[in-house]
Amino acid sequence: MLDVSRSDLDWLARSEHLGCLTLGWTGRGAPNIRSADRLLVALDGCLYNRDEFGPVDSDAELLLILYRRYGLEEALRRLNGDFAAAVFDARHGTLWLARDRFGVKPLYYVASSKYVAFASRLRALMCLPGAAHEVNRQYVGLYAGCHYRYFDNDPEATPYAGIAQLPAATALCLRDGEIRRVTYWTLEQMPEFQEPERDLAERYRDLLVDAVSLRRKRAERPGFTLSGGMDSSSVLACAVQTAGCAQDAFSTVYVDRTYDESADIRPMREAAVSRWHAITVDTPDLQETLTRMIAAHDEPVATATWLSHFLLCEEAVKQGVQTLFGGLGGDELNAGEYEYFPYHFADLRILGEEEALAHEVRMWIRHHDHPLYRKSAELAENNLRTLVDLSIPGKCLPCRERLQRYASALRPEYFNVELFTPKMDHPFPSYLKNRGYQDIFRETLPCCLRAEDRQSSAFGLLHVVPFLDHRLVEFMFRVPGRLKIRDGVTKRLLREAMYGILPEETRMRIKKTGWNAPAHRWFCGKGQDLLLDMVHSRPFRDRGIYDLEEVERLIREHERIVVSGEPRENHMMFLWQMLNLEIWLSGLTFAEGRGTSGLGYTGSRPPEPASTK
Repeated sequence: MLDVSRSDLDWLARSEHLGCLTLGWTGRGAPNIRSADRLLVALDGCLYNRDEFGPVDSDAELLLILYRRYGLEEALRRLNGDFAAAVFDARHGTLWLARDRFGVKPLYYVASSKYVAFASRLRALMCLPGAAHEVNRQYVGLYAGCHYRYFDNDPEATPYAGIAQLPAATALCLRDGEIRRVTYWTLEQMPEFQEPERDLAERYRDLLVDAVSLRRKRAERPGFTLSGGMDSSSVLACAVQTAGCAQDAFSTVYVDRTYDESADIRPMREAAVSRWHAITVDTPDLQETLTRMIAAHDEPVATATWLSHFLLCEEAVKQGVQTLFGGLGGDELNAGEYEYFPYHFADLRILGEEEALAHEVRMWIRHHDHPLYRKSAELAENNLRTLVDLSIPGKCLPCRERLQRYASALRPEYFNVELFTPKMDHPFPSYLKNRGYQDIFRETLPCCLRAEDRQSSAFGLLHVVPFLDHRLVEFMFRVPGRLKIRDGVTKRLLREAMYGILPEETRMRIKKTGWNAPAHRWFCGKGQDLLLDMVHSRPFRDRGIYDLEEVERLIREHERIVVSGEPRENHMMFLWQMLNLEIWLSGLTFAEGRGTSGLGYTGSRPPEPASTK
């Protein structure tokens, strides 16, 4: 990507030119750019199946070879990797941009009457001549007052009105002044597997082990994030199996015990970890830490959990790690979150399996009832009325209660949450599959993948997510729902697949702490003072986004809930988003970052073209 903090000479030394086009690279590793036969390729990311195609010097060279042989769309289908890529074909005057199947690597672009520019980081495009700096009003409104699941409902939108995002699994073709987009890969409805569970578990295990192995072969000095859950534990256990030795692992642990998973991590520490690095998080300096984070993100950060991850990345680099493995995607593939139960219930209802439904509801209540989030048969029926449309098989509905919880905190003249209707995809006749599909492409994963990429890149790390190997995803979307949720227990097939690989205590744990951070404590005491000072400031008032009286009420109510310990849901995520948004809007977004990686292009007049022979 373009790095505007570098000098022109440094930029030109790491770029190549064809005609009126400039492709460049900055960041970790050697520039991933290749040219031949009037073709020019740049790639940000990593291709994991490079060895399938014989000896090649780089990922960019492999893409160039495959493009020349098959054309871009077929070339992309043959790749297994996480990437943002550009191909300029001077023979036909065509520029292609492409992004990996799940959007692990970001790719943004600006198309104006004078130039087209793209980069794998927003900062580069914001500094181009004539680029609009106006914020995307809908994005700001959703971030200000909605749940994080709705930030990325439009896969082409960014926080900036003048900058677009290339969606996952999409290629963009620019030729003769016309832009054309094509989806080169998609999850399609296929017959569900009928094989016995044990056979499917063996296939699942083989796929996951191979996905980890492919990525480990490309990894330099790997480290593994480790929580108490199955996803990160499974990735680590598969790496240990393929490497034949224990691995370094990094975990965030908390002084406040609400979300601390130290006890749940212990079995994996003893079975699979050579050196365990525990990053202890207490009450951070929110102003200082968020300023650094937003400088790396170029936008507000989705959830408080990413503050813990930011500190983890910082420590991993100090310990010499260059590639960081994680478990993102595991919940979406395996119906691992509590939110998936209503959609499993809906599939049973639509199939007329009332006896099985009643059993699953009883087991759901037995295993997952919570003092704050009570489970009951009445709640299960209410969810079936509000979260799905039982007249259309597979059609999920937005959770209006979650969407509008803080609508009163926003001024409707700035953004009226009640008028916003999220797009809900339903390519499958199964509610459970469509819920997973929605999370992968429009809700939970996009903002998490972007945050992981920005924070890893800020410290010069490559981040790796084996659960998003497309072969594994395609496999799991053919697995019946009863092999994901059964008897009130999630991730059934993964549990079976990991038999003999994971410690039994980890494999069979039903209760889920969840990857979270004790941000409820962060916004009490000094944290509350920080928020009140912000709300009372003139810039905050003048923005006209929030209802000041309601915001102050929420800040004070949050502290009362936390201090009293009463079983009520607090407001930590709303307050996290409000603070992030204000720091970003205050202009700190464009402070100098800690590091960059990626690719970029500008169509303004370049120096004399370099040879491409």
